[in-house]
Amino acid sequence: EMTSSLVGSEMCIRDRRIIGLDLKSEVIRHCNELAEKYRYEKLQFLEGDIADYEGVNRVDMVVTLHACNTATDYALAKAVGWNAKVILSVPCCQHEINEQFEAGETPEVLAAVMEYGLLRERFAALVTDGLRAKYLESEGYETQVLEFIDMEHTPKNLLIRAVYTGKDSENAAEALKNMEEALHLNLTLNKLLGE
Repeated sequence: EMTSSLVGSEMCIRDRRIIGLDLKSEVIRHCNELAEKYRYEKLQFLEGDIADYEGVNRVDMVVTLHACNTATDYALAKAVGWNAKVILSVPCCQHEINEQFEAGETPEVLAAVMEYGLLRERFAALVTDGLRAKYLESEGYETQVLEFIDMEHTPKNLLIRAVYTGKDSENAAEALKNMEEALHLNLTLNKLLGE
């Protein structure tokens, strides 16, 4: 499941095109009906996965909301490839690193904590999103990880906010390498950005 939006620039600041992507056809149909009802001619919703989307070359902003598991990584990689000036990403269901931890790919020093599934899952989610923020820093973005809504509404309330500055961070790249080696991690976003 994934909800992603792309905002692309055209002639002037008032002439914006917004494309929304989702895997659920009923969601896309409903959103397009609303866009038509309210005469938003530059707002279009398409059924599909951002990983496969090729309809633009550059965008100003990419927004993802609860893009599950590695869908967030694909969206972030696309955003970087499209030279997005701003990325707002609310990740969800960070299973990839948790599965690596479950497979025993963690340092022995963490074994005592990793035997508790709930703690391992939460730790994996935090590590995943921390690494994502650092990857964006290594690509020239200034990043922040924020709570965007109260925990009472949803536990999936982290927002990765990234603004392109063009400053590559060697410190971020070194921190990424050290952490991935120490925790024996292999993140999809690393592979995608390497391509």
